[in-house]
Amino acid sequence: MRKKGLKSILVQHEFLKDMPEPYLSLLEGCASNVRCEAGKYLIREGEEASRFYLVRKGRVNIELPLPRRQPITVQTVGENEVLGWSWMAPPRHWHFDARASDAVQALAFDTECIRAKSDRNHDFGYEIYKRFATVISKRLEETILQIVGLCG
Repeated sequence: MRKKGLKSILVQHEFLKDMPEPYLSLLEGCASNVRCEAGKYLIREGEEASRFYLVRKGRVNIELPLPRRQPITVQTVGENEVLGWSWMAPPRHWHFDARASDAVQALAFDTECIRAKSDRNHDFGYEIYKRFATVISKRLEETILQIVGLCG
């Protein structure tokens, strides 16, 4: 799908709920529609974090790769959730793998494009970072509860 015309898809995603229209237009220029087959990787640990994803359909396992062992799934991201925030701060490399557990449809965002638009429009950048801060906070809480469950 071409980049223009994605706005109707953007407005349906929970992450972008109530996003001001001018910001949706900025995002649209950085977005592309992607599909990933079950078992394929969207993200590989150590690679440059050049995209983030808004999952539309399917599930993605966030995995911790281990030497000479099967990776450990530390979280699963599904429909209407966000995948990837390592692009937000240096060194901008992925810290985990992300593998589709079933067929995934997502919107992929070019993070260099997002950062450039954020530099030119600080209000837009603030809106994006605010939304990611909410996601990061929620995931940290979920991780803490998972650790407590393992230890407790």
